[in-house]
Amino acid sequence: MNTRNIVSIDEDLCNGCGECIPNCHEGALQIIDGKARLVSDLFCDGLGACIGHCPLGAMSIERREAEPYDERRVMENMINKGINTVRAHLIHLKEHGALDLFNNGIEYLLEKGLDVPDGVLEESCEDEIMKETGSEGTLACGCPGSQVQTIPDHRQGSEKHYDKRSSHLSNWPIQLMLVPVNAPFLKDSDIVMAADCVPFAYPDFHEDFLKGKVLLNACPKLDSAEHYVRKLTEVFKTNCVRSISILHMEVPCCFGLVDIVKTAVRASGKDISMEDVTITVRGEIKNSTGTTS
Repeated sequence: MNTRNIVSIDEDLCNGCGECIPNCHEGALQIIDGKARLVSDLFCDGLGACIGHCPLGAMSIERREAEPYDERRVMENMINKGINTVRAHLIHLKEHGALDLFNNGIEYLLEKGLDVPDGVLEESCEDEIMKETGSEGTLACGCPGSQVQTIPDHRQGSEKHYDKRSSHLSNWPIQLMLVPVNAPFLKDSDIVMAADCVPFAYPDFHEDFLKGKVLLNACPKLDSAEHYVRKLTEVFKTNCVRSISILHMEVPCCFGLVDIVKTAVRASGKDISMEDVTITVRGEIKNSTGTTS
């Protein structure tokens, strides 16, 4: 289990008034034996929406080992509580800067074909957002800067000379957090799963790795590994992915990207060819090997 922030309840102070219950939108609290109890670590985001509603100051945030918070399970349970509860939850996440969880919650709604509550997204996003369709895909934030695109190869049909520094990028967005699981460019694809630092370190990244492939990038150290495992699992389940090239740096924290992809492939039940490529901080290929899930 990971160490993270989570709600703590002082049972000596708690009188079981229940004021905290309706203010825990995630459903992590219940009154049991006359006291407020945290019934599941999975449902407590550790942001403390309930704390200010306790009249006796019995609630606080502590840092301890706890099961990872599961936004998708929270959203699944919260749907039955109604649109106002969903809205309050999502706004709470956004106000506390928990944008990875916020995007995950929006993504869940769109995957289920449900409307995003009014007032949750900025107006520019609300104008763009749409339910997922089989042809276009939808982002957690429908802002124009994150609109799904397939980029044509500008070299085709042209005699103009392009050196090897020309772009081979064929899709947008590329950040895994923003890519919809049903984006059209993922169908029948060969994926380059690159750690964020790789394209900066390796000078011929486009020419040597990206031609004819779909690019996804993520940071295994700074981003949520649990979220990326879930996201990639859905990507592999939803689409026919022919192969995955996992590119990461030689620094130890970067090898986590390999575990993320392999775990997601196993969870998807798919048989996908994988290549593991390690890049040195000097911009050289240290090794390249085939790998199995």
